[in-house]
Amino acid sequence: MDVYQDLKKGERGAWLSIGAYILLAAAKLGIGYVYSSQALLADGLNNGTDVIASAAVLIGLKISQKPPDLDHPYGHFKAEAIAALVASFIIMSVGIQVLFEGFQSIIEPKTESPKLITAWAAIISAIIMYGVYRYNKSLAKKINSKALIAAAHDNRSDALVSVGAFAGIVASQFGIAWFDTVTAITIGFIICKTAWDIFKETAHSLTDGFDDQKLLNFKETVEKTPGVDRIKDIKARYLGSSVLVDVVIEVHAGLNVTESHKITDEVEKRMEVEHRISHVHVHIEPS
Repeated sequence: MDVYQDLKKGERGAWLSIGAYILLAAAKLGIGYVYSSQALLADGLNNGTDVIASAAVLIGLKISQKPPDLDHPYGHFKAEAIAALVASFIIMSVGIQVLFEGFQSIIEPKTESPKLITAWAAIISAIIMYGVYRYNKSLAKKINSKALIAAAHDNRSDALVSVGAFAGIVASQFGIAWFDTVTAITIGFIICKTAWDIFKETAHSLTDGFDDQKLLNFKETVEKTPGVDRIKDIKARYLGSSVLVDVVIEVHAGLNVTESHKITDEVEKRMEVEHRISHVHVHIEPS
């Protein structure tokens, strides 16, 4: 099935994030230690914890690929959404930590001025993570992966943290200590907002919530199918990144079983072609 192939493709993005985080964490911790930069050391430790978020996404994608069994007749696709939920918690913790450090610097202003090489390390890290973010975001849209889009937002958050570290280090060279504080607090709020958006969307799908506009689009497709007299009921829900649609249609009472079945086949075909939905359950009633 295409959905399993898409989930397999999603693993590339998770592995890319893990590799980037390990490499950048090692570089930042090394440079931060040698040149005594607390900001870069903290950024490096942050990247270390982000490996956990990317690993959770990878595990979720792998579990989602398991075929249906006795305990999970619909498959394991929701594991991907759970992975996105875990990632949102980790992103939120990073945002709270950045906010805490920002407000703490108001009470206890930093007086040290790190070497400029640490600023270059931070901005190079930001560029790398932004590149990883763009790749994962593009891949997530192609395969419609909630877990991978969560990982992409985590990549963007880390790029922003590195930008903040760069701005703070450069500002310290000119004695503008308050700029570091303002940047940190702003970035902290952006990261927390990102985490909240991921959590809200994922929780909505896990509780079988669905977008009204999308449902209207599905309804319009079914209504235009030849042989469908009326839609009596239509529902949709997410199964991981896949969509399941249940629709009750009314057809002419004089049709035989074969003719009615052809209408259901056409409904299923149109939903797959127009909306990439392969899981459609059609119930027929006489009009």
